[in-house]
Amino acid sequence: MTSEMKAVGLTRYLPVTEAEAFLDVTLPKPVPQGRDILVEVKAVAVNPVDTKVRAPKDQVEASPRVLGWDASGVVAAVGPDVTLFRPGDAVYYAGDITRPGSNQQFHLVDERIVGTRPQSLSFAEAAALPLTTITAYEAMFDRLRIDRDGASAGQTILMIGGAGGVGSIAIQLAKLAGLVVIASASRPETVDWVRQLGADHTVDHRGDMVAQTRALGFHHVDHIGIFNDMRHWDAAVELIRPQGGIVSIDDTHLPMPMAGMKTKAASLHWEFMFARAMHQTPDMIEQHRLLDWVAAQIDAGRIRTTVTDVLRPIDAANLRRAHAAIEAGTAKGKIVIEGF
Repeated sequence: MTSEMKAVGLTRYLPVTEAEAFLDVTLPKPVPQGRDILVEVKAVAVNPVDTKVRAPKDQVEASPRVLGWDASGVVAAVGPDVTLFRPGDAVYYAGDITRPGSNQQFHLVDERIVGTRPQSLSFAEAAALPLTTITAYEAMFDRLRIDRDGASAGQTILMIGGAGGVGSIAIQLAKLAGLVVIASASRPETVDWVRQLGADHTVDHRGDMVAQTRALGFHHVDHIGIFNDMRHWDAAVELIRPQGGIVSIDDTHLPMPMAGMKTKAASLHWEFMFARAMHQTPDMIEQHRLLDWVAAQIDAGRIRTTVTDVLRPIDAANLRRAHAAIEAGTAKGKIVIEGF
């Protein structure tokens, strides 16, 4: 068996229009230690975090840096302390932002943040899910304390940026939990997309969301997920009910006045799905458990994949195409790249 593998890396942080923004390279094949599994990568998905990490800056890598986090594949080998998986198992995962990424043929990942691939999905369909699924699940069920199993049924949630990767899975998880979902979308095709996924109502985040939400008959909402950016902070503060909660996946340099939050005794939560792996938290294995739970919901037909575009193969040219689409801000659902 060869000790080398194909990979797509970068040495300079260039605009995606530059031919050398990504490079097709050959790297040593890694060897699993401890609780790591070595995955033969079959498909990867591209997320906004990929474009943020690759954003142009004056920095040069001495050896090619491999990005990519969402992936699905087959376990090729396991470290000596692995108990959850065996070689041959089909898996899906979102990886660890502090480690080399999945845009390579063989990838090391800690077993505690890996799930068993849904049996009813292809590798491409599965690769679209982990990062956004973990983000949406943690945002609603861990941060906002919405009950996954239905005790919160009937409560309302406004999802700002409902047609993006996180919104596309969050709508489905919220409906599974029995919530009334108001999703924001700004174009006819994205309005149609969020309705297909189960949104009960839609509003346009390019307009007056407060007026639109109230015109639907909701003076306040119980929960709000800011799944695009924090320009909508003031509207969120106005719409959240007293003692309700707002969760955001976007950091910001914009002003965030807090007086309205204080007088409502409302809570603000940040969701960062890499936090558990980055800080090696004692509950890291919760990501393994939630991915397995979601896989069971998918195989039962309760949740659908959010992939909308599949490119082949995994190479520098297709990674540039995918990054360009994400940066344009027009993507709905998820872009996946399949096969080396």
